[in-house]
Amino acid sequence: MDHTKLEMYDDVEGYLEGEMSVPSSKNTQNPGRPDFNTLDEPVKETILRDVKAVGVKFSHVLLPKEKKTLLKEWDLWGPLMLCTFMAMVLQGGSTADNTNDGGPEFAEVFVIVWIGSMIVTLNSKLLGGNISFFQSVCVLGYCLLPTTIALIVCRVILLFDQSYLLFFIRFSVSMGGFVWATYASMIFLGDSQKPGRKLLAVYPIGLFYFIISWLVISHTAS
Repeated sequence: MDHTKLEMYDDVEGYLEGEMSVPSSKNTQNPGRPDFNTLDEPVKETILRDVKAVGVKFSHVLLPKEKKTLLKEWDLWGPLMLCTFMAMVLQGGSTADNTNDGGPEFAEVFVIVWIGSMIVTLNSKLLGGNISFFQSVCVLGYCLLPTTIALIVCRVILLFDQSYLLFFIRFSVSMGGFVWATYASMIFLGDSQKPGRKLLAVYPIGLFYFIISWLVISHTAS
């Protein structure tokens, strides 16, 4: 027994002799991903890389040519930024007589965006869509960018004395954001549905963006 133990220990000692070689962290299966350990990099580089990735996704929403861009590496940073910004701008305020101006509260906008996107995603899954839950929520959230831009334009228009012409401009801008958001989301999500069920998937998406665009139109507080 002692001789057996001695041989085992000798083998271990011999195995540990020399320099220890650390396997390369380079990802050969996914060449597009970083070939380094992100835990070892500075926090500044991590933040800048994530911000750049969010910016690239925004650019693909404005010019939706690459269908798989938002689906390869999904994240919720962009949707969270857009949702927070829209909630801050759209939230109702108090007037001189301490009454609310009728605008939605901050939490209400959050609920409409996130619960609405979850319901649309659930509908897509029930229709047999071959896309994950968070991928769909990511696409729906990023495609809020045209509606957010429409909100910014309408906010600037509200700084002037309102007239029927300015209301028509606000309405046109909001509807343009609605159409572009729906179109961009269908570019990314269209292939995830079977051909005979695409219309059933488009309707909830269009309704989702129309409700948000209606909040933009109805927001009249400058």
